[in-house]
Amino acid sequence: MSTHDLGKHPAESFRDEAGPLIKSTNLALKCLKKWMSPKKAKLPLAALIPEPLGLILVISSWNFPFGTYWGGCGGGGGGGDTVVLKTSELATASSATLARLIRGNMDTAAIRALTAGVDSTRAARRAMAAATENLTPVVLELGGNALPSSILLPTATNRILSAKFGTCAGQACVGINCILVHDKFCSTMVQLLKDGIKTMFGENPRESKTISRIINDQHFSRLSKLLDDPRVKKSVVHGGSFDRGNLFIEPTILVDPPLDAVIMTDEIFGPLLPIITLKHIKESVDFINSSPKPLAIYAFTDDKKLRKKIEKETSSGSILFNDAIIQLRGFGRYHRKFTFDTFSHEKAIATRSLLLDIWFRYPQWKDNSINLFRAGYLYNYIRIVLIVLGFNKWPRK
Repeated sequence: MSTHDLGKHPAESFRDEAGPLIKSTNLALKCLKKWMSPKKAKLPLAALIPEPLGLILVISSWNFPFGTYWGGCGGGGGGGDTVVLKTSELATASSATLARLIRGNMDTAAIRALTAGVDSTRAARRAMAAATENLTPVVLELGGNALPSSILLPTATNRILSAKFGTCAGQACVGINCILVHDKFCSTMVQLLKDGIKTMFGENPRESKTISRIINDQHFSRLSKLLDDPRVKKSVVHGGSFDRGNLFIEPTILVDPPLDAVIMTDEIFGPLLPIITLKHIKESVDFINSSPKPLAIYAFTDDKKLRKKIEKETSSGSILFNDAIIQLRGFGRYHRKFTFDTFSHEKAIATRSLLLDIWFRYPQWKDNSINLFRAGYLYNYIRIVLIVLGFNKWPRK
């Protein structure tokens, strides 16, 4: 149905939504019994038993409506929660299909669909604030990322292009927001990207039907305004054409737009790709840390020292080396088994014998009580015996 809402090619829709949904469903069916089984705890005669939280609200996005729907319903509903699904009013065909499938195939006393939507970081902040007032746990998938690159190979170029332009035309929270590259490699990267765009999307991407459309006129206007800044428009080295009638924006590459421009301070969420040049690729760590925490960092490099530097000195939802958008991460965890864990509460169950008791845990306190507790918390059973026998003095270190 994303084909009707966004003009996605059916192959893209299957790759990004139907295929992963089938895979996740099969995994849940195979593993749900194991997930629901009690886990042994480290304490004797104790276990952790998962139980449903109760009622969960899943707000489905318009760019990946089926994937985000299953993100909550798969493990949450499978774990026993009642689910209310709010579909997006922006993706009308997908929302109608989801509602019809739920009514026709599921117990509507357990899962129901309504129409609404949260489609931006700003709206997510409002949802988080409302949930905080009621002490309601929240899982969010938010966007923004950077991509340091020191590898210029066709494989890397294809993965970058597919992640940026070939995944919902850049309208994905895990999409690439900008590329960071050593300045001496910039011209080579730009040429590789231009050639790759022709190979992947054809001489005329608008006519090739291999790239998605912008979801609606409001988002189209927002994206077109990003290039209204003369300083930004000057940085365009490829693309830049807009077709409002068909909600189509050509894959566009920019080199070194001003860092204070809106295109560099906000999440782009569209087919505009800024490239930022650096004197040294290791400066990418400082660049990433100077921006809001990204959902993902995609680093194309075989430099082990740079990898370690990125791992240790940056903070992000996830890091992926030499590929992009094969992971999903955000605020909280909600894919595959993590869905079940997120929307379940692990209830602690413990059983104790009435035949033996730790007598020194009760008042009235005695002179050796503290030392007995100290030995007990250190599992020093020999010391407990010695204290009971009268050797109460605790050795000084």
